[in-house]
Amino acid sequence: MSDDADSVERRAAVSRETAETTIDLTLAVDGDGDAVVDTGIGFFDHMLEAFAKHGLFDLTVQCDGDLSVDDHHTVEDVAIVLGEAFADALGDKRGIVRYADRRVPLDEAVAGVVVDVSGRPHFDFEGAFSQDRIGDFTSDMARHFAYSLSMNAGLTLHADVSGVNAHHEVEALFKALARSLDDATRVDPRRSDTPSTKGKL
Repeated sequence: MSDDADSVERRAAVSRETAETTIDLTLAVDGDGDAVVDTGIGFFDHMLEAFAKHGLFDLTVQCDGDLSVDDHHTVEDVAIVLGEAFADALGDKRGIVRYADRRVPLDEAVAGVVVDVSGRPHFDFEGAFSQDRIGDFTSDMARHFAYSLSMNAGLTLHADVSGVNAHHEVEALFKALARSLDDATRVDPRRSDTPSTKGKL
């Protein structure tokens, strides 16, 4: 690894196959916001594309899931693999900002995310979604996506959402996730070590 954290290509490719889903995913943390996504759930694809666009992550996701059952396994397993990809791409997390706090509005809705790229997974959520479904997407799976992402990326993540339209609420949450993760994973040019008094995250 180079002594210059800024020169490290922070990328990962993760594949996962179970009886419920088969997933191939690539992630570039320092990207342009490009996304090629196919999960079989139109609204979820839209949210992952928004996540990539607003976090400036390059993301590809190909998922073949058991959608004849429901959307749970597909959304959960994509979040697991995306979390693993962030953990792999960030490595020892040397030089990162580590903490971030973002609030994102979408019309009447607003979502907030506070994140610590700590290596210690923890998740808290406040709020509820105003409608049960958005197309073929179960609204509460947005909360479960954030939970599964935090557990597998090693994030301490606190999120909240409010509004009257579930589409707006979920979209604001995905965008807040993206902006907070972009902020927290950026390389601080003043720092060359791991941002912890322990010396390790």
